[in-house]
Amino acid sequence: MNFNRMITLATCVLVAAAVPFSQSVAEEASPIPIGAVSTLTGSFSFPEATAAAQAVFDRVNENGGVGGRMIQYTVEDDRMDPSSAAQAARRLVDDEGVYANVASASLLECTANAGFYESRGVYSLQGTGVDPACFNTPNISPVNTGPYTGLVVSLYYAAEILGFDKVCSFATGNPVQQPGWEAAIARYNRVSKKPLLVDERNVGNTDDMTQFVLKAKGAGCQAAVFVGIEPQVVSWMQSVAAQNIQGITWIFLTPAYTLKVAEVLGETGEGIYANSEFEPFLSKSPALEDWQKLMTERDIPVTSFSQGGYLAATIFVDVLKSINGEITRESVSDALRKLDRYETPLIGTPYSVGEKTEHASNSSSKFVKLGNGAWEVATPEFVVLPN
Repeated sequence: MNFNRMITLATCVLVAAAVPFSQSVAEEASPIPIGAVSTLTGSFSFPEATAAAQAVFDRVNENGGVGGRMIQYTVEDDRMDPSSAAQAARRLVDDEGVYANVASASLLECTANAGFYESRGVYSLQGTGVDPACFNTPNISPVNTGPYTGLVVSLYYAAEILGFDKVCSFATGNPVQQPGWEAAIARYNRVSKKPLLVDERNVGNTDDMTQFVLKAKGAGCQAAVFVGIEPQVVSWMQSVAAQNIQGITWIFLTPAYTLKVAEVLGETGEGIYANSEFEPFLSKSPALEDWQKLMTERDIPVTSFSQGGYLAATIFVDVLKSINGEITRESVSDALRKLDRYETPLIGTPYSVGEKTEHASNSSSKFVKLGNGAWEVATPEFVVLPN
């Protein structure tokens, strides 16, 4: 065996030995623990948000993870119960040691856990924020517009974009939401010179909607915004049809923007509007291509909830990749405190976490309109609330 052949053979042996070694290092590297507390069961659940986030993390793991570390995603069900939500957060943060929560979607998780997250220095990039604490606490930052800013931007759209002078607001009477409605109306009054003709904040979850649509008619509303969820929207418009009310432009929030509402209402819903907190998911926008492709591949429903989960997870992966040095809970929290004005075409205003005590960076919406049984985009550009 000559000298050159010996060198070649030695090199081959080293390379052969190095490949399995590097693979084993990646395989043995500790995972990056991430959590979520969501409402997965019950009458108003959001399973699509965390399913979409799981799809994003799975794709990252299939491509080698982040710095050779796989993302380990643990999702807890709060069952729409505050004590279950609190216990779930403690299991994730104290027992599992998660570095952050990503894509949580719940009606009450923020109120139950905001103080706990702050005490532990853990952040939550909420996929669907609903209760006021999601938007008014230091360690939670939702990617969605949410019902309160959604109400403001919808009233603003009616008054300032569509040009109606007699605008009315109808909000739900849930006690936990009252501070959010109060702040929303105060914000509307700051950004619009047109005072509300009706400010109703007492619509019950099981109320007959007839009394409220008659109130809108009796007051002379030209446009009325109602914040109800999908079944309430259907009931609302069925009451409008039953009372044969004409001449009012009805505007609803994101829960109305579904295929089911379009199908059930049919001609009864002709001309109603809804706000879309993200790029309208039923449109053919190029901004939706990766989300739609991933959701379809993984058999996840394409809804605004899965948009929120996808966006929260995508932002978080970019944050992980931006960290120089070891990825730990501390370095993740530090990176999130530095996250400011993340640009994405899926929302109309940049997303931030930062060190603010309040987080409502998605202060925009596009609006869709129901016509001939299908939703069409009414505002090609996002309507952005002025400060």
